[in-house]
Amino acid sequence: MAFEDKVVITCALTGVLANRKHCPAIPYTPVEIAEEARRAYEAGASVVHLHARNDDGSPTFAPAVFAQIKKEIRDRCPIILNYSSGTILEDVSQQQEYLRADRPEIGALNMGTMNYAKYSTNRKSFAFDMVFPNPYGKIIRLLETMNEVGVKPELECFDTGHNHGVWPLLDMGVLKPPFQFSFILNVLGGIPPTVESLQLQTKIMPADTEWEVIGISHCHWRMLATALVLGGNIRTGLEDHLYLPNGEMATSNGAMVEVAARMTRDVGRTPATVEEARQILGLDARSAGRDAALAVGHAAE
Repeated sequence: MAFEDKVVITCALTGVLANRKHCPAIPYTPVEIAEEARRAYEAGASVVHLHARNDDGSPTFAPAVFAQIKKEIRDRCPIILNYSSGTILEDVSQQQEYLRADRPEIGALNMGTMNYAKYSTNRKSFAFDMVFPNPYGKIIRLLETMNEVGVKPELECFDTGHNHGVWPLLDMGVLKPPFQFSFILNVLGGIPPTVESLQLQTKIMPADTEWEVIGISHCHWRMLATALVLGGNIRTGLEDHLYLPNGEMATSNGAMVEVAARMTRDVGRTPATVEEARQILGLDARSAGRDAALAVGHAAE
């Protein structure tokens, strides 16, 4: 089978906004998150996207919690780790600390500022309404840390301006190929969930770019299907959506990945293994750089 027919399936396990009042299956503790990672891996995912939570479900950026999540996952499966670096704060020192300490293979990087909101048509009011600030200075600090320790940035673009806006980073040399883009659709304040929106994003991005779709809420499965047909990779999981295509609430992240893997096969493509995903995403070179950086650090001790 042609290599381009392989699909990297990422599973976003927990996020920061939804909780067990919304879905009982959302994991909180490092052990729960690791068990969900194992289920996702066994169902066909090759990457997991990680946020950290306190045991009560509240979000945390504590490096010690990320380290524990990594340990628990590594005790269970060899899946590729993708750490969130997102924060509404200007201070990214904790994100830099856990990126340096854990050296995940991928680091999610939000590529622009936006309104970030959720609106209820039933209540005629906003469930939440905030600005998600990601100025270039903040992006560059995170990029420089990722470059320093060999973490590949996953460029999360909620709108076309985020995608187009990478060119100064290329010109500065802080963003280097091979590139991995994620196009998030259906967040209020971002690009709408249409085929045309996704096609436009793929036309704006640099050539020879790996990309995936993240469909938020009820557009989820339609947007994943669109990405599969257009040749992209896909992300599923309880961070992005809580329901299976039949309308039933998902009982695990594994159940979401099972559907995504089946959809992949139904369009004539194949879920990538962890080893294949490393090649597709260009992680081998990054790993070499990360190992070299680690060796230099040890030599200096």
